[in-house]
Amino acid sequence: MRDPSDDGELQVVLGELRKYDLAAGFTEAIRSSIDYVLDGARTGRYNLLSKDVHPGERASVGAKLEYEVQRVFKWKKAKPLDIELAGVPVDLKSTVGDNWAIPTEAHCHLCICTQMRLKDNVHRSWLIRTHTSWLYRGKGNKDGKRGIAVDARNQWGVPLYDWTQLPINPLTLLTESQVDQVFELGRGQEVRLLRLFTYLPKIVIERSVILTVCAGNQDPMRRARAIKEKAAERGILLLCGTWVSDRTVAENHGFTLGPGDWVAIPNESAVQGEAAGADFLF
Repeated sequence: MRDPSDDGELQVVLGELRKYDLAAGFTEAIRSSIDYVLDGARTGRYNLLSKDVHPGERASVGAKLEYEVQRVFKWKKAKPLDIELAGVPVDLKSTVGDNWAIPTEAHCHLCICTQMRLKDNVHRSWLIRTHTSWLYRGKGNKDGKRGIAVDARNQWGVPLYDWTQLPINPLTLLTESQVDQVFELGRGQEVRLLRLFTYLPKIVIERSVILTVCAGNQDPMRRARAIKEKAAERGILLLCGTWVSDRTVAENHGFTLGPGDWVAIPNESAVQGEAAGADFLF
């Protein structure tokens, strides 16, 4: 074969894959995998690159992603590899590094290879036949897994979608000082949530973010609902997607809220106070 177009099975699988919105589906699957590893509702962690996250945990995102991809696209597990598309066995591989570890059972088979660049918060996937002549020479690691030669990936791999941005966790937008206050030990949930919404105006806050801020505490969503009046006293309109009326108001301000989403819309004086650089130590 001189080109991927000469690979009949690859072309059949490629035709099947074109039926899906791969960029959107992989984005959802990757985000779910990262959220699973971080387990923010129990640990309070929200950044996979944090020193609180062990390198082994970061690597485990790839293992979880295999199952999340199958869930998102409704691809069923099928031997001898991970899935079967249009009757062709396909393996699913991913990495948070620069290469993939291809096991011996997947050599010479088709693989969907996903790369996540965590520092840039982007991802991309290729479809490639992992022929042994295109893998790095040698015995590989102790399990016989071998990486794909860069030249081979560029020549024989078919990009499935361009580099795609992953959603940013709003908590990563906080300054170091603000993080300390939002996660301050000994402070009640309502105080810390009010700080959260004050520091992140006009940004949609998902339910998972609130659970992370209130990790280990009881009924954080009720605490969030309880601060609407306190937020109003500070000149902040706090809207929750649980209520149709709030969703309507949010849409009028240009925000689309899901059932568990929140957004804080400050009035002009509140915006000026934030612009003045005030840290709210309430």
